[in-house]
Amino acid sequence: MLVTIALIAIVAGLLQMRSRIHLLERRIALLETGPLPGAAAPFAWAEPEIMRDAPTMAPAVPEPEAVAEVERPEPVRVPEPVILEDHAMPIAPEPAMPKPARRRIGFEELFGRRLPIWAGGVTLAVAGMLIVKYSIDAGLLSPFVRVVCGLLFGFGLIGGAEAALRSDDRVRDPRVRQALAGAGIASLYASVLVAANLYHLIGPMTAFIGLAAITALAMALSLRFGAPSALLGLVGGLAAPALVGSAEPDVPLLTLYLTLAVGGLCTLSRAQRWAWLGIGALAGGFGWGTLLLIGGALDTAATVSLGLFLILVGAVLPLMLVPARATTVLRLAGAAGAAVQMAALVATGGFSLLNWGLFGLIAAAIMLLSRREPALRRLPAVGVAIALCLLGAWPGPAMGSFALVALGLGAIFAVPTLLRLWQSGDLADAALIAGLAVGGLVVAALQFHHVGTDTGFVLLSLGAALLPAGAAAIGWLVEARYRDARFALLVTTAAALVATAAGFALPIWTVAPAIALIGLALLLFSFRAHDTRLEASGWAFAAAGLFGLLTTAHGPDEVWRALGGGGHVAMTPALVRWAVLAGVAGAMAALARSREGRIVAQAAAALLGYGVAAQVLAADWLAVVPALGLVALVGGERMRPALRLVPALASLMLVSLLWAAEPLMDWSGAALLSLAGEPMLLAAVPAIRTLLLHLAAPAAALLAVALLSRDETLARARPALFAVAGVLATVAVHGLYKHLFALDAAGFVRSGLAERTVWEALLAAAAVALWRMGGRIAALAVAAASVAHFAGYTLLLHDPLWAEQAVGAAPLVNWLLPAYALPLGLLWLAGRYEPALAARFDRPRSIAQMLLVPMLAVSLLRQLCVGGLLTVPGVGDGEDIARSVLMVALGVGYLLWGIHRRSRDWRIGSLLLMLGAAAKVFLFDASGLDGLARIASFVALGFSLIGIGWLYSRYLTADAPLTTAR
Repeated sequence: MLVTIALIAIVAGLLQMRSRIHLLERRIALLETGPLPGAAAPFAWAEPEIMRDAPTMAPAVPEPEAVAEVERPEPVRVPEPVILEDHAMPIAPEPAMPKPARRRIGFEELFGRRLPIWAGGVTLAVAGMLIVKYSIDAGLLSPFVRVVCGLLFGFGLIGGAEAALRSDDRVRDPRVRQALAGAGIASLYASVLVAANLYHLIGPMTAFIGLAAITALAMALSLRFGAPSALLGLVGGLAAPALVGSAEPDVPLLTLYLTLAVGGLCTLSRAQRWAWLGIGALAGGFGWGTLLLIGGALDTAATVSLGLFLILVGAVLPLMLVPARATTVLRLAGAAGAAVQMAALVATGGFSLLNWGLFGLIAAAIMLLSRREPALRRLPAVGVAIALCLLGAWPGPAMGSFALVALGLGAIFAVPTLLRLWQSGDLADAALIAGLAVGGLVVAALQFHHVGTDTGFVLLSLGAALLPAGAAAIGWLVEARYRDARFALLVTTAAALVATAAGFALPIWTVAPAIALIGLALLLFSFRAHDTRLEASGWAFAAAGLFGLLTTAHGPDEVWRALGGGGHVAMTPALVRWAVLAGVAGAMAALARSREGRIVAQAAAALLGYGVAAQVLAADWLAVVPALGLVALVGGERMRPALRLVPALASLMLVSLLWAAEPLMDWSGAALLSLAGEPMLLAAVPAIRTLLLHLAAPAAALLAVALLSRDETLARARPALFAVAGVLATVAVHGLYKHLFALDAAGFVRSGLAERTVWEALLAAAAVALWRMGGRIAALAVAAASVAHFAGYTLLLHDPLWAEQAVGAAPLVNWLLPAYALPLGLLWLAGRYEPALAARFDRPRSIAQMLLVPMLAVSLLRQLCVGGLLTVPGVGDGEDIARSVLMVALGVGYLLWGIHRRSRDWRIGSLLLMLGAAAKVFLFDASGLDGLARIASFVALGFSLIGIGWLYSRYLTADAPLTTAR
């Protein structure tokens, strides 16, 4: 107890000494810079008058100061002299004080001037030790006499240092006295240690007192002889307890000595402005604290004395260092280090209340330091972090003791922070309050989760929320709360703790809606508080609620239902969860300030509304929900044009397309295989229900949006909407059409040509209708699709001439005629509805017509000869002769049509057919036919050639220009 009282008295004395030193520093600064403006000068010089005829002398330049330790009065600024006569002689300006040149350290400077003196001091110290060793070896002196001689030698060296100081005018080198004093102090330390450890002339306590006295002497001598003595005092004073230590040290006495030693060294450091001395002393103090903590097994007195010592070294003594940037960092590190060591003391002491009380003292010291030093304002955060970690590491605490310690530490950190939060505080102070509330709750939950009840944690969470909520309430009327995020941080923290309380109090399936509602409340409160930062917090809570909806309780099962996977969920909880989230998203979409936030919230509201329906409807009908939602939204937009529902419409469009993706991919896969020649049979087509719900309904909804929406954004996207709706509708209609014919492999041979022809006829009819309605682009696209379908499937892949496709049993009146008539008719209609485009592509159009007519004629001839299936092997003589005649007839027809239209392309086509017919007759018919058939072929060819020649000579004279069709 006496040691504790002594330590407290030392702290009070050091604080008093510090204030007096601070006052002296201010007075010295006042003398160096001169009196303040308006203050009376302590003395004044009479202004000299410059006589009219007096010669002017330039003032002599003073010699530079030779010795730094010699004190001299500070120069006093003399006012400028007054000129009495206008014609007085000019005054020579006072020359500037020359700066002493920096001495270059050369070989002679180093080994001739600097090192010898210090080497001499070391040599003298070694000489003292050798004298003692010689006396021991020779047995000349008794141990007591040897020790006394060593002490006398040390004091003699110190006396020599004093003599060198007094004879400074002859010595003229301060290092001489510093070397002598340092050697003397080293000799004294060595003598005491030899007496204690070697000869055992004195006990440990006596040696300890002797070393302490030598340390005090070294500090005193440093004031007279300089820094080397202080360095020896630092090393010897901090090492003395270890050099004469015992197996069971007296910790209170040791900490008392260390307090005196470190405090004295810090005081000397500030007085002499030797920052290194104070830093070294504090480092040694922390080192001793660590060693004592490692030793462990401290009783009550030792614990109290060590705790007070750590407080002094970490919080009080750093204040005595010379003010500088480095010392500010050292003060911060010292306080943090002391807190860590105090935490270690608490842990090694079994987390007793006494140890916690000492930790509370260091916490209070940290708060005082942060209030006094602006550079240490972040220090309380370190203390709070250490305190929370220590509370979390407390093994098996009693609930009452834990509550007492936690509340006490919370009060130490929170009360000063609350007092300055809205006066001189900043965001870091608000973060400290928030960290205390959240960290305290987390630590308590970790410690008592196995024994606590939900009700207890609810109350604890609400109690923790009162801290940031109360801090925010204090600043409600403070104008400064608008400048930074302090208010928003405190309110957000309180909201998070309320959400935590809801998590403890409510069923798990209600947590996500509760968090979302808190987010909406924060958004509404942001309008009342005029703080947009709270709106950002509201968005964060809403996002957390959405995440909880998808991941907690039966969220994955509910999401699976929304994806069409089906499954069973609890109807009421699912509806409540999704409906509350949808309502929150809709409200935030309507109220939010942020344009981006409104967009996201509106899209989320639409998706969550779809999720509500997914919890009720069967999976087969879910594809209709987004389509109906699109129609409802576009209807509401037309009723209230001010509504901007593009995000919601876009989200529902995306859902509709996702539902259409699977049947669309199935149809596309079958269509790609059909391009390779494999027919698209009924088995590869989606079911009728799927086509209607997944494709037709979205197509109708997209078409309604494109036609009815008045939004400018959707107006720009209208062509894309028409295109997507057209694709979906076409696939749906084509699938339904496939179900109408319901073809299998045998049915494809029997009715494949009919199915394709009817489909192409429908496309052609749609093209004509679109042309008449003014949809020029759409009409061209549909007409091109019809012609391409015929060319790809009927003309190439499944042409009846080489593929098994029944064309019908009746001659001429069969599926061949309408199949070929459709593309020919569309090519003709293109010239009627698109004259400019037809004129531009007249040649390709004429070539296509010239190719289709022979194909049709040959197919009809083949059907006339062999019946409904044209792939019957073998060609009769009559059919062969008929082909030649048919080619000649077509050639004549092409020529007449070319003459009629004045089209060179058709005339060239006529010549090509005639050449083909001639080649066939001479190359094939001449060898393949015999008798009358061969004669008939040649006769027909001869007359045809004569007729064609006559027509050319009759209707096309040599001077008539050959023109192409227009």
